[in-house]
Amino acid sequence: MSLEVNDLRVQYGKIEAIKGISFKVDKGEIVTLIGANGAGKTTTLKTISGLRAVASGNILFHGQDISKFPAHERVILGISQAPEGRGIFPGMTVLENLEIGKYFRKDRKAELDEDLEKVYHFFPRLKERTSQAGGTLSGGEQQMLAIGRALMARPEVLLLDEPSMGLAPMMIQNIFRIITEINTTLGTTILLVEQNAQQALQRADRAYVLETGKVVKTAKASDLLNDPAVREAYLGTGAH
Repeated sequence: MSLEVNDLRVQYGKIEAIKGISFKVDKGEIVTLIGANGAGKTTTLKTISGLRAVASGNILFHGQDISKFPAHERVILGISQAPEGRGIFPGMTVLENLEIGKYFRKDRKAELDEDLEKVYHFFPRLKERTSQAGGTLSGGEQQMLAIGRALMARPEVLLLDEPSMGLAPMMIQNIFRIITEINTTLGTTILLVEQNAQQALQRADRAYVLETGKVVKTAKASDLLNDPAVREAYLGTGAH
């Protein structure tokens, strides 16, 4: 098992945003969290990556409780996130943004160069724009850069928060195709938060449905894709 969340509770002041959720992500899986805005999906990812404090419950990574570990130590252990809104450094070049992703690695330069080439394999557009400022890229290219930067940490578990947000339909298809390719070719475990439930469920192995900070349903992603209640709530009534 890669990642296990047990009875996790997270608070913003006196408001409980996450209300005792539990789920697991096994090695090599793509698991998605779906739900409406405000369901607690992004808060869950931020808590796993160490950006939000755990009020109670715990987060286990290979059986080790990492609930109190600072964010950078979780990156070193093998958990890396491409955040909602991309969070790139607009004044830095594409290459400089990617190099930030390897900040905590102590590998030989040859291994780092090899990983940079892997990122360019998945995202050839980035290679074409190596010396271009991140802030001048299109939305889709910035999303590629955010995922590429996370990959430069050589994560075992990749957390993706709303990778399709604000993108054109053709770019959304491209991003999800690449996410699947990263999973299958690198064996990277992926925990995906996504508003586009159709795309997420088509790509994932398993899914958890969140409502107001609680897990209300879990199943194989293909089963939820055909679940009438899920289709009506998240895919549009009668969507095919």
